[in-house]
Amino acid sequence: MTTPETQLLPTEAAATYAGWFASLAEPMRVRLLHAVAAAGSTTVGALTELLGISQSTCSHHVRKLADVGFVVLSKQGTTTRVSINTACCTGLPHAAEAVMGMLARPCCPDDLPADVTVRALDAADWPAVRRIYAEGIATGDATFETEVPPRKALEAKWIPAHRWVAEIDGEVAGWAAITPVSNRNCYAGVGENSLYVGEAFRGRGVGKALLHKQVTAADLDGLWTLQTSIFPENRASLALHYSAGFRTVGIRERIARHHGVWRDTVFLERRRTCDDD
Repeated sequence: MTTPETQLLPTEAAATYAGWFASLAEPMRVRLLHAVAAAGSTTVGALTELLGISQSTCSHHVRKLADVGFVVLSKQGTTTRVSINTACCTGLPHAAEAVMGMLARPCCPDDLPADVTVRALDAADWPAVRRIYAEGIATGDATFETEVPPRKALEAKWIPAHRWVAEIDGEVAGWAAITPVSNRNCYAGVGENSLYVGEAFRGRGVGKALLHKQVTAADLDGLWTLQTSIFPENRASLALHYSAGFRTVGIRERIARHHGVWRDTVFLERRRTCDDD
């Protein structure tokens, strides 16, 4: 059994990450790093002019960034060139995930509710599925859809073997489905998941039970990546997906309009836990 002590971030890694974060505690340094990253490679003189600071101040900040490995310095005659250290493009996100405990991601939610049964969706479930879809739309934070798609449209896009409903006392309480992200063969194992819980059944673990079935079935069926987009305001859905091993890939700013308002989404993905074939 893993204890809390064994999950602690190693002291050496903590010291390294603290140095990185301390280096970025100065706003001008953050702006400078961004300028170098955007350019790929530039000079201290160009950075001085771009940021409107003195050459001595610029050189000081550049040296601090170089000390922790964010940038690489090289001399060309009397000119100092500053280049981005490409390793920091992955190192910084890795550090953030490590500090926030996201690297040892779980396989799927546990402690499933005993009164929730998950089974394959059948023809008789469609009225309940579409009703629950409408209840999700009504929250304003579940989807960009403003009307429930027709049954034929949903049947056409959802993978037949990955359509699930959850029941409580014989009543459909929620549903989950996976849609292929592309018809290209190279993306055959990548799907986009959807999950909705009926208004009367929220807070009872229905989403946890559905997502558990969804990700374990996807793993067994060879789907190597699941992805989803969630409104930042939908904290419950984000927390649920994090519990199943999803990680934030990025924020898609002003990705689409919803009732005339530009909305952001959090883009998440989950890799299959045993991805060695």
